[in-house]
Amino acid sequence: MKDIMGMMKKAQELQAKMQQMQADLASMEVGGQSGGGLVKATLTGKGDVKAIKIDPSLLKPEDGEMLEDLIIAACADAKAKAETAMQEKMAEATKGLPIPPGMKLF
Repeated sequence: MKDIMGMMKKAQELQAKMQQMQADLASMEVGGQSGGGLVKATLTGKGDVKAIKIDPSLLKPEDGEMLEDLIIAACADAKAKAETAMQEKMAEATKGLPIPPGMKLF
């Protein structure tokens, strides 16, 4: 019976940590860039785009397709950084818990 109570307590602690982590991710901002910094994107830890900055030198009609590609690349860079930060927070939150490797909690 003690083991069950201990597991219940750990489950409640994990739930509280997960809720806090969700809030942290929503408020966290991660920057990504492409084109050597000519295009920058800012995303939340959950992947929502918050800002796009474009160097004025790229604002030429003939460079439209390249600019679109750079925006996509900058967003992908920021998203990868956000995912890495999320994995680090998850590892910290679940340290010591018997969670199978590769299991995604959200």
